[in-house]
Amino acid sequence: MSVFSKILTALRGSAREIGESVVDNNATRIYEQEIYESKAALAKAKQDLTLVMAQEKAALREVERLNKEVSRFEEHALAALDKDQELLAIEVAGKIAELESERALQEKAASEFAQHITNLKELIQQAGARIREHERELAVAKTTESVYRATESISQSMGSGASKLGNARESLERIKQRHTEMADRMKAAEELDAELGSKALEKKLAAAGIGEQANQQNNVLARLQAQRKASQPAAPTTAQPPAADDGQATI
Repeated sequence: MSVFSKILTALRGSAREIGESVVDNNATRIYEQEIYESKAALAKAKQDLTLVMAQEKAALREVERLNKEVSRFEEHALAALDKDQELLAIEVAGKIAELESERALQEKAASEFAQHITNLKELIQQAGARIREHERELAVAKTTESVYRATESISQSMGSGASKLGNARESLERIKQRHTEMADRMKAAEELDAELGSKALEKKLAAAGIGEQANQQNNVLARLQAQRKASQPAAPTTAQPPAADDGQATI
């Protein structure tokens, strides 16, 4: 019997843990549903308040009607007294007393309705303020939960993807090494072509003043020298001295 009792206790404990786990995992959803139900209850309370306010208005209208009736029967009672109809006046007075009693009840009901309306309005305002506060808290809770989930996702990704990141870094290093090797090979090919290929021969010819490049260089130099010579001013011509006058006139 003791073992069976412990098994039942263990089952209850397991059920409690499962229930708490469900509540914890759905805490935000439960909180949001509770706010939704509170807003629905508040809307129902507002509808009930309109009913009470309508009943107050009906009671006030009845009071106004009874006031008119009392005034009318008071005039009848006075008219009966003026005509010495005392029995009729007494009967009218009884009617007035009934109307006044009914009016007192309606006035009491209207007063009670007014008090209920004041209390209900205050409660509705307080409930609305609490609901708005809970809605703000819910928004903060949702944002905080989203941040926690994003942080947890990033942490898990970094943890599970550490090897992937390592492999990616190794791939990047291999790419860089391959690019370096390609650059070295291209540079070596240029050096080899400059030393043994057609470029080497062109350099030797240019150094000896032979070849298209050397001719082009000489032509450019000659053209520049010609331009320079053409731009220089011409040397002035030497003037002949006048003939000496021997003092003899030509006859």
